[in-house]
Amino acid sequence: MAREAKCACGALTARLSGEPTSIVACHCRACQKRTGSVLGVGAYYPEAQVELSGEARAFARESDAGNTFTSHFCPHCGTSLYWMSAKNPGLIGVAVGAFDDPSFPAPMRSVWEESKHAWLSLDAIAAHFPRGRQ
Repeated sequence: MAREAKCACGALTARLSGEPTSIVACHCRACQKRTGSVLGVGAYYPEAQVELSGEARAFARESDAGNTFTSHFCPHCGTSLYWMSAKNPGLIGVAVGAFDDPSFPAPMRSVWEESKHAWLSLDAIAAHFPRGRQ
């Protein structure tokens, strides 16, 4: 299967082959700030399955787990399209909302629920973790 994720203006794209290795809903405060929403949802693919095109800017930070987390965003529209984490070398996370596909599979796990908004219900997700997955 092939999928494509795009930023809001279409200048930055990620073409992905095959299925993601995991899909994760993250409630850490950094993902809340990165997305401007109450959580971030990312699909993780091996680097070999990802073809990136367009100009991207990078922003690196330390994650709550102490690893370097580098977000890549479009310098034209600001969309945070993909990221890499030192915790998971060889994987690229792609923002699920950027696929523009409401039938995209649901997250497999929910992490950093200690900072999840109380009104948000994620009953369809099988695995829940108060912090990162250990």
